[in-house]
Amino acid sequence: MSGVSLRDVVEGDLEALFEHQREPEANQMAAFSARDRPAFMAHWTKLLANPEVITKAIVLDGALVGNLGCWSSEGERLLGYWIGKAWWGQGIATQALRLFLAGYPARPLTAHVAKHNPGSIRVLEKCGFLAIGEESVDDEHGHVVELIYRLR
Repeated sequence: MSGVSLRDVVEGDLEALFEHQREPEANQMAAFSARDRPAFMAHWTKLLANPEVITKAIVLDGALVGNLGCWSSEGERLLGYWIGKAWWGQGIATQALRLFLAGYPARPLTAHVAKHNPGSIRVLEKCGFLAIGEESVDDEHGHVVELIYRLR
């Protein structure tokens, strides 16, 4: 998919990203609850102000379709991404992740994915991540099993 590109997230992207994270089917698939507008804006303002956090907008032919982030937590470098539901199943997340990995050499990278999210699992595996374990999480979604993937 040649029309996929990455750029830094800017404040003007936040409204579209807010709408993406509110999609009920996406929330269920990712086992992630949507934030309300004030919480979302506060979270992203904090992310954008932190030079240790990488925030990339995923753009398809000029349209903002998602985001990709990379951050440190408890000594691990973590990675996550979110594609608006209207663009699922088109290979956009895979292409965006490949672009990111080509320009970001730090390894290892770790990603957590809900076991019931086959699309995201395929993205990680296509990009060379290997399953290294799983953990059970009890949260507002009930009991969720997360698979842990790592790229060395």
